[in-house]
Amino acid sequence: MKFLMTENMITYNENGFCAEMAFDVNGEVLHIFRTFVAEELRGKKIAEKLLLEVIQYAKNNNFKITTSCSYVEKWFLKNVEYQYILK
Repeated sequence: MKFLMTENMITYNENGFCAEMAFDVNGEVLHIFRTFVAEELRGKKIAEKLLLEVIQYAKNNNFKITTSCSYVEKWFLKNVEYQYILK
């Protein structure tokens, strides 16, 4: 699975359908504010894979994560082993 990371977004495309996670970086804080997965790609855990890539990016750059995205909030509640990266 190949992702494209830009300055404020990570995307995945498959057969013309898109999934993306948008974020801003301010100082040492990476704030995730939106996750979108096209209906045709849902059920493949793509949102989770996007988030894991963003977590790795944050880790590599010594960022802490905040979020206003409901998917990400719920994911961190279920995956407590990753909460160390939260601010």
